[in-house]
Amino acid sequence: MSSRGPAASKKLLTGLIGAPIAHSASPAMHERAAEALGLRGHYQLIEVAGADATGLRMMLEGVRRLGFAGVNVTFPYKEAVVPLLDELASTAATMAAVNTVVVRNNRLIGHNTDTTGFARAVKPLLAPAGNAVAVIGTGGVGKAIAFALASLKVTDLRIFDSEPARAEKLAALLANHGGARVARSVEDALHGATGLVNGTPVGMLPNRDTPVPPALLRENLWVADAVYSPLITPLLAAAREKGARIMTGRELAIYQAADAFELFTGLAPSTEVMGEAFDAVMAARSAAYQAA
Repeated sequence: MSSRGPAASKKLLTGLIGAPIAHSASPAMHERAAEALGLRGHYQLIEVAGADATGLRMMLEGVRRLGFAGVNVTFPYKEAVVPLLDELASTAATMAAVNTVVVRNNRLIGHNTDTTGFARAVKPLLAPAGNAVAVIGTGGVGKAIAFALASLKVTDLRIFDSEPARAEKLAALLANHGGARVARSVEDALHGATGLVNGTPVGMLPNRDTPVPPALLRENLWVADAVYSPLITPLLAAAREKGARIMTGRELAIYQAADAFELFTGLAPSTEVMGEAFDAVMAARSAAYQAA
């Protein structure tokens, strides 16, 4: 990613809008990355459940006026913020989903680093040729994952959503980016697939469900999950039992955060430092669960 954006100041105020977000590792990752670059960073969690367009607009105006370099946006607002911004980067505009809002010259500019972050994370799993990948879920993160796979030239992309109209809408958006087939069911999406990605929040604590029945998993399949709380979701645990290669949500979390940090500051952060911060949060959380 190129180093674009405002010159870094000694103080850096960023944050996250979404709900629920108390579990987020983003504050630790961004604040440690800032510290490593000699900045005094504060990353503010802005948790508001059930916000309508008026509520979101008020939050974004606060971001514009209160000295934020920018904010990340997560579930359930990645699509809802799109019409409220002043400008969209090309990919964010095409997919109509934003996870990073940069404040520049008093304007709110939307980007999507879930796409760039997932592309960086998943690339090692893709075969040189012959990738057939199923994506479950076509909301904000599912869209980003599908566009990331399309950017990596995955030409046999299958998408499934429990709301077929959402999947059809995403397929239309992808028509000029390699295309995607709307699957009739999870079984249909996985038939002959070499890879599977969960782009839904199913499996995120306290939920312990899986978006894919374990019986459909197999050894000659790689399985990735966007959820990182817990790292080993019920889906990944079942896939590992079948002998499948797995990818946790760790890499997506780190890479999307790194790309967002660079957009906020114009400085490339250390993904190693961000990874250490992420791991510390997850270790503390695991210890807390075991003690409970």
